[in-house]
Amino acid sequence: DVKPFTPEKTKEIVMSLQQPAVFCNMAGNWPALHWNVKYLSAVLEGKRIQFRLGLKTVDLVPQFETSCSYVEATLEEFLAWSCGQPSCLSGPFSCYDYSKYWAYADYKYIARIFEDKPEIFQDVRWSDFGFPGRNGKESTLWIGSEGANTPCHLDSYGCNLVLQVQGRKRWHLFPPGDTSFLYPTRIPYEESSIFSKVNIANPDLKRFPEFRNSTAHVVTLSPGQVLLVPRHWWHYVESIDPVTVSINSWIELDADHEARVEEAITRMLVCAIKSAENPSDGDLWLNPTEVEATSHEINLQYLNKAVSAYLKCQGTSVSGQACSSSTGAEQRTNASCKRRRKEVGCEPESRTSLTQECDFPTPKAEELQKIPFGPHLIQVLPQSHKTSVMGAVAIESDGGDLLHENEEHFGKLQCKRKKLLMSSDCETAAHEMDSDCSPCTSQTALSTNDLLDCLVNPRVISLVAQLLLERMRV
Repeated sequence: DVKPFTPEKTKEIVMSLQQPAVFCNMAGNWPALHWNVKYLSAVLEGKRIQFRLGLKTVDLVPQFETSCSYVEATLEEFLAWSCGQPSCLSGPFSCYDYSKYWAYADYKYIARIFEDKPEIFQDVRWSDFGFPGRNGKESTLWIGSEGANTPCHLDSYGCNLVLQVQGRKRWHLFPPGDTSFLYPTRIPYEESSIFSKVNIANPDLKRFPEFRNSTAHVVTLSPGQVLLVPRHWWHYVESIDPVTVSINSWIELDADHEARVEEAITRMLVCAIKSAENPSDGDLWLNPTEVEATSHEINLQYLNKAVSAYLKCQGTSVSGQACSSSTGAEQRTNASCKRRRKEVGCEPESRTSLTQECDFPTPKAEELQKIPFGPHLIQVLPQSHKTSVMGAVAIESDGGDLLHENEEHFGKLQCKRKKLLMSSDCETAAHEMDSDCSPCTSQTALSTNDLLDCLVNPRVISLVAQLLLERMRV
C-alpha cells in the first residue's frame, strides 16, 4: 500500500508536467481495480445503459458519433455479445455482427449510473493524486469492446487522469502545437471538444498533407496504470482487447475560465450559422451528446455568464448588465448536462496567453530533470524519439506490459516506430471533396462548414476572446 509518491508530490507532478506520462503503482490498492465488466454487471443488477456502435472497417473519414448507431443494453448482454454467445441473436445487439462492429459505453458518469449506490464512489481514490475528496462521484466510466474508439480530439477544459481497469487501450497523443496539422473542426459540434478531421488510424494525406508534420506520442495503457493527459493535448483512443474498462476524471484548471469564454463564443457562432440552414439538408452537425441547439438569447446569456466568471476570478468588477443572466443561462452553466464541463474555483494556477496556439511550451531539459521519471512515472515520448534513459517509453508496445526487472517495473526502452496507415485510394480527388468528403459541384464551392472551420478555428476564437475580455476590462 506504500505509494511511490505522496499525494502532495503527485499533485505537483500533475499540475506542472506538460507532457503525457504514465503513473505506475499508484492505484494498486484501489477497490475500483476490481471493476471488470462481470463485477459491474452484478452491481448494476440488469440496469440498461446506452452503447454506441461503430464499424470496425477503417475509412479515410473519422467515424464521428453522428455516424454511429445506438442501443440500450445491460452489461450482461454486452458481455455475452462480446464473447459471441448465441443468446445475442435475439438481444439488443442482434443486428450487429461482433466481427464487424464494436460497442462503446462511453462518458458514463459514475454519479448517475450508481446514484442508488453512492457507497461505490469510495472505490475510486483520486485523493492519492493530491485531490482530497475527489472519488468516483467526480469520475466517468468507459466500457468498450475490441476496436471501440474515440475520434481524435482535444478537451477544452482541464487535464485528464485515466485509470485502466480491464483490458488495454492504445492512446495516440499529439501536443497542442500540432493543432494546425490536425485540421481542427467544430462539426460535429460539442461543447468542450474540438475534433480533428483526420482519421488517425488511416490518414488521408491527399486532403490533409500537413498531418505528416504531426508528432504522435503513442502508449498502450495496461490495468493498474494511470495516464496523465495534459491540457489541450489531442488524443485518439482505441480498445485493443476484447473488453476494456477505464475510469477517468478531468482536473479543473484556472485556465478553464478563459476556455469557457472561448467555448461560449464558439457556441454562439456555430448555433447561429447552422440553425440558419435548411433543416432538410440533413447535416448532422450537432453531436448526440448535445441536448439541443440553444437559442441565440440563451447563448448570449451564457457568454455573459462566462465573461462574468472570468472577470470575477481576476478580481475585476463587471457591470450588472454583463453579470445578469436568466435562470435558463444559469442552469446551462451550473447543470451537469454537458460532459466535462465543471464549475471550478479561482485557485491561483499559472496562466498563459490566449494568443498562443500552444498553451504549454515544451518543457526545457532542466525542467524535465526535476520530474522524478523512473519505474513509477514513465514519460510518453514521441514515436521517432530514440532513448536509452531509464523509465522512458517512446511508443506503445504490442504487449502493453512494462518490463519486470529486479522485482520492479521499468518502462520498455526499446523504440519501435509504428507506421501510420496511409491510403492512396480515394475515388474522388481531394480538391473535388467538400468538408464532409462528399463530391462538390465545383472546385470553388464552399459550405457553411468550410466557413465555420475558419471562423471558429481555435486560434481565431482565442484572439476574439482576448479582445472581448479586454473590452470588458475598460
